[in-house]
Amino acid sequence: MATEYLCKVCRGHLNVKTSIVLAATRANSSERGLIFLNPEIGNYTTTTHPSFSIKEGAEYVYTCPICHSQLNSAKYNHLVRIIMIDDKGKEYNIYFSGIAGQKCTYKIRGSKIETIQGPDAKLYDKYFEVPEEDRKYL
Repeated sequence: MATEYLCKVCRGHLNVKTSIVLAATRANSSERGLIFLNPEIGNYTTTTHPSFSIKEGAEYVYTCPICHSQLNSAKYNHLVRIIMIDDKGKEYNIYFSGIAGQKCTYKIRGSKIETIQGPDAKLYDKYFEVPEEDRKYL
């Protein structure tokens, strides 16, 4: 079984071939389009249509392209949540920044943080209570 990415609401499959597909709207704007994310945790490569360019530092509202539910976390400001099921069938919550250019990803199973990636993750440690001295164990 390959790694699957799902909508947190409808549990529809978000990955197509080698990308995670989401709809994105720039906050306080009418600019919107589809964004293709690299499914490898820690790889922040994105692809969009040339008419929809992601603006560095801008916040985006991400929605499921299937059910149109908002994927931005109501609990954690500026983070987006989707579900990942790994090749062994284990389910994880994946959180990443909704602010373009910020590089942070959290992979969480239950109350255990499995992985933290990206230089901007320290901005969000307060949500997950990860002291700096404990980050080396992740």
